Amino acid sequence: MKFKKISVNGDPNIGLRGFATDTYVLLGSKIPGAEILNSEIHIIKIAQCELSGIFAAGNSNGVILPKIAEKDEIEQVKNLGLNVLVLNSKETALGNLILCNDRGAIISPLLKKYQREIESCLGCESIISTVAGLSIVGSCGIATNKGCLLHRDTSEEEAKIMEDVLKVKVDIGSVGGSPFVKSGIIANSHALLVGEHVTGPELERIFEVFE
Repeated sequence: MKFKKISVNGDPNIGLRGFATDTYVLLGSKIPGAEILNSEIHIIKIAQCELSGIFAAGNSNGVILPKIAEKDEIEQVKNLGLNVLVLNSKETALGNLILCNDRGAIISPLLKKYQREIESCLGCESIISTVAGLSIVGSCGIATNKGCLLHRDTSEEEAKIMEDVLKVKVDIGSVGGSPFVKSGIIANSHALLVGEHVTGPELERIFEVFE
């Protein structure tokens, strides 16, 4: 699997800037090396912010946006030809609250009342759960159609739930010493972008999960 270690203006927290699926990559700004993900790249800010990975979540079927997204940003996402859900929730950091691939979605308890809407947009089954006892499930994990890396304090029970719903192997790890693994990775089935702060042992674990 191809991979590249990168940072953006000295910031290794690249996962805050967007996410990748097997059919498209959504980024808030240009990121070096994104072409290795081998999917169509779209630069779209959310709420006029380059940290699209915090505010948006999605898979190959759809994208979920917060109500603070600008009209023109919503139109840009709709032009991708995907299902688009603008969630009328007080919670706006949706990328931190939804963990998904094309087969399933883990939804934060904070979004419980929107479960069916989210499930319909993403075109997959879902479950309400925590990761490592935390409601910020999207921050605590990153999933592709090949694997899922989770916060190092994820319980065995939680990991089994993730495995059953996402239908991939799961494991625990960290990035640059942080258990909030989404912050340092952008990945799909084709390739991996990781922050420059990722250590050798961490990278080895990441490869085991996603290859």
